[in-house]
Amino acid sequence: MEPVEAIPAGAPQREAAPVEEPKQFKVAIGFLEHIQDIVTMFVGGALLALSLVLLVGAVVDAFRSHGPLATRATGFLDEVLLVLILVEVVHTVVLSLRSHTLQPEPFIIIGLIAAIRKLLFVLANQQHLSTAEFALFIATAVVFIGALIGVRRFAPDAPERRRS
Repeated sequence: MEPVEAIPAGAPQREAAPVEEPKQFKVAIGFLEHIQDIVTMFVGGALLALSLVLLVGAVVDAFRSHGPLATRATGFLDEVLLVLILVEVVHTVVLSLRSHTLQPEPFIIIGLIAAIRKLLFVLANQQHLSTAEFALFIATAVVFIGALIGVRRFAPDAPERRRS
């Protein structure tokens, strides 16, 4: 049994040597990441195409449909907010492609837009909601706002964001 070296207090400690992955793993991981990027680009393109189709359809429907302006405006607003959600998902896909990590902030923004969209649609159509249902819609929006504030304040890069 070898004697254990005593490390004096305050002395720099040696770091363990990083474990080197075999070359086959590096090649396989690189190939899978490349395929993942290609699939992600196709998903982003499909979402952008869908967004464009929905936006054009919403504009056409707003001008072609008959009925009260408030009803047409509500339908148009609903479609535009759906397009905004899809565009935010595409933004999240782009961020994922750039950094190869999932960031929570875009998902929170998507959830917030979806909650506001539902709340506006229910209110604009003057649907009768119970107090509990209405409180749940409001609470959902408040939770997303709180999460967004929390992520922006306590994220590892938060000091950089506070300066700008």
